[in-house]
Amino acid sequence: MNAIVAVDSNWAIGNKGQLLIRIPADQKMFREETTGGVVVLGRRTMDTFPGRKPLPNRTNIVLSTNEDYRVDDAIVVHGIEQLIDELKSYPDDRIYIIGGDSIYKQMLPYCDTVYVTKIDREYEADAYFPDLDKDPDWKITSESEEQVYFDTTYAFLKYERV
Repeated sequence: MNAIVAVDSNWAIGNKGQLLIRIPADQKMFREETTGGVVVLGRRTMDTFPGRKPLPNRTNIVLSTNEDYRVDDAIVVHGIEQLIDELKSYPDDRIYIIGGDSIYKQMLPYCDTVYVTKIDREYEADAYFPDLDKDPDWKITSESEEQVYFDTTYAFLKYERV
């Protein structure tokens, strides 16, 4: 199972329910990596999508503790056990955890690969991804050249569980 995330230099991922920055090349990489696969997200992340609609050309699985929560064209599960059961129907290498922070933290133990867009900047934030650089269970297995978007530098990294 995979996770895919954009983080700043403090491993921040969001502030007040929004991404820290939208980088077109990061969005393109996300789209190319996840299209045709399964994306797993929380309700609050789903609420940030345009029209609160699932991502096209992917199976969207939303984890929500609200038993009444429904989303057209998405599968809604109400607990980690139910989510794990649902995920057994899909190829492990095509499953992507896409946020938010509580979903990442709950699902990271099940992941063996994390695609990270590492942004060389600090933002005001209230949501974070676990710092894989400080976790001995993870190592960087590939890293792109440094990229630039206006005055922001970033790189695409792939972390794999050791």
